[in-house]
Amino acid sequence: MSGQFARLSLNTMTTKGWTLREAVEATAAAGLPAIGLWRDRVAEAGVDAAAKMVRDNGLRVSSLCRGGFLTGVDDEGAALDDNRRAIDEAATLGTPELVIVAGGIPDRDLPGARARLADRLARLVPYAAERDVRLALEPLHPMFCADRAVISTLAQALDLAAPHPARSVGVVVDTFHIWWDPNLAESVAAAGAAGRISAFQICDWLVPMTPDPLVSRGMMGDGVIDFGAIAALVRDAGYTGDVEVEIFNETVWATEGSTVLEVMKQRYRDLVAPALTG
Repeated sequence: MSGQFARLSLNTMTTKGWTLREAVEATAAAGLPAIGLWRDRVAEAGVDAAAKMVRDNGLRVSSLCRGGFLTGVDDEGAALDDNRRAIDEAATLGTPELVIVAGGIPDRDLPGARARLADRLARLVPYAAERDVRLALEPLHPMFCADRAVISTLAQALDLAAPHPARSVGVVVDTFHIWWDPNLAESVAAAGAAGRISAFQICDWLVPMTPDPLVSRGMMGDGVIDFGAIAALVRDAGYTGDVEVEIFNETVWATEGSTVLEVMKQRYRDLVAPALTG
């Protein structure tokens, strides 16, 4: 795949109403080279069938979402087992990147939650390394610290990754979660210098937000994020991988999927791609 969409990937969450087959076939028909998969869609088809479906349509899997939720107090064994299954699924699908959402705070002990995260991550790294899968730590906006992710900045994610080889632990640059960070430029540059940028995910920050912040992500250009500026940071950091559009939004989900894909392509072409090659 060459041309202006050679790095563009549809994350299956963006077209939530589609089955895996519908998403894969539409992505290929739209001339995109890659698809980002969520484990629920993979489970519906079965991981082996999903891998074949992607291959048969000439696509690559940019990432698998998600592993993680490693901060619980009484569920260590179950959490580690689920993450090992996710690593196996990523290996079968042929994607080197498993997105890790850290997990929240179960007991008001934020330092304890972060310590459990670091310990359990270390226990998973050898398993992932044996399967050529990288654990891609995704910092989430601080409003999600309590329930979803006790790491909120790229700097925190890099500190957590630092004890491990870059080929085994990376970080996700997701515009929705990190656009506000006053140290963003330095952190993206540091991630690039360390060879740890696993994924670049894009969507916009809407103003006003919807009542549920989880589904308040917008199509690029519908909110306040300067995609050109962030894409330039990622470019200058040396990242040459796929650019995934991952949107949680009830209105987008209610829109016909092919329309979403065409708008996504146009916004990427106009707002993101020029800075990736400039």
